[in-house]
Amino acid sequence: MFRSIKWYLKFIGSLIINDPQLKKADKYLEQGNKEQYEDFVTEKVTDWARKRITDSGASVNVYGIENLPHKDNVLFVSNHQSNFDILLLLAYLPCPKGFVAKVELEKFPFVNKWMKRIHCLFMDRNDIKQSAQIIIEGIKQLKNGINMVIFPEGTRSKTGELGEFKSGSFKLASKSKKLIVPLTIDGTRNVMEANNYKIKPAQINLYIHPPIDSSTLTKEELAQLPDRVKATIESKLPYKNII
Repeated sequence: MFRSIKWYLKFIGSLIINDPQLKKADKYLEQGNKEQYEDFVTEKVTDWARKRITDSGASVNVYGIENLPHKDNVLFVSNHQSNFDILLLLAYLPCPKGFVAKVELEKFPFVNKWMKRIHCLFMDRNDIKQSAQIIIEGIKQLKNGINMVIFPEGTRSKTGELGEFKSGSFKLASKSKKLIVPLTIDGTRNVMEANNYKIKPAQINLYIHPPIDSSTLTKEELAQLPDRVKATIESKLPYKNII
């Protein structure tokens, strides 16, 4: 219990303490230094996220760093086990990225400010029109060179098993003609959700799979893309490998 109280206090306190850094980031933009802005914001959120994971006592293994493309931006497609997933990807996915996140996070004080600075988009899945607009905005960001992360299940898995992958999520890649990099997250739910939101140490594994070039796929292959990506992600989940 003490670990949990300490973790949540440090989570909130660190956001408040770092709030003035937002002004420094915005100043880079005002001066037209977009590259410095991106580097500064990425460094700050990466450092913050790593410290929060360290505070949890979790240990992290990352596999497949060599699969990250170096010449083009990409759409990362990941399973979703926990609220910890965003922390994990901020801390251990070594490149700038924005997230397509649930609209509720836009109302979360301090967190929402930093999420907006890293180009996150907030989707209301109960509003079809708004969701479609967010997909359009995501396509624009990908075309403008911003890496994006999406969780096509649309919600966190309560069991660790994969839910249905929403096909609309993949329009981000097919319409922007960008690479898709599937990600498998295993173990984050054991840090928080599996313990009724008490923080407990756990082993976390992040698998970065080889990219898929959506620009070369046929119409039929694009239709099969959600199932293909889901199978790739699922291949590294423990329950799939039990004989």
